[in-house]
Amino acid sequence: MVTVNKKAPNFSLPDQKGKIHKLSNYLGKWILLYFYPKDDTSGCTKEACMIRDEFPNFKKLKCQVFGISIDSVESHDKFVKKYKLPFTLLSDEKKKVVEKYGVWAQKSMYGKKYMGTIRTSFLINPKGKIVKVYEKVNPEKHAEEVLRDLEIFSK
Repeated sequence: MVTVNKKAPNFSLPDQKGKIHKLSNYLGKWILLYFYPKDDTSGCTKEACMIRDEFPNFKKLKCQVFGISIDSVESHDKFVKKYKLPFTLLSDEKKKVVEKYGVWAQKSMYGKKYMGTIRTSFLINPKGKIVKVYEKVNPEKHAEEVLRDLEIFSK
């Protein structure tokens, strides 16, 4: 189980251009790792656009932002272009990272049960430790909430 004060599990995933990113390569920076269900759906678009709009503030606080879903590299590329997202989206089509972080779980909609990504984020400090886990993320308020926490934690 991935929890606060534990080292963030390392991974290696392709971004929207196919470039591989390893979490361990970003030691020394703050990292927002946000897991979301699906590209170009209402909640996920809201969350991505709120982070996009606040992105200069994430940069100011030296925070690297990674969005992760099980969508393909091609899907991420379209999503990034459509909404002009200035941060990196990582593709976890094999579901290894969503499982490693405990965000792949049974969900239910209209009485139908299915497996999917639970909208969850992890704030990781420059030493690679998780300082906060955001569960039941509100897509419209998440960016502001993380920025407030970054201000506090980075002092």
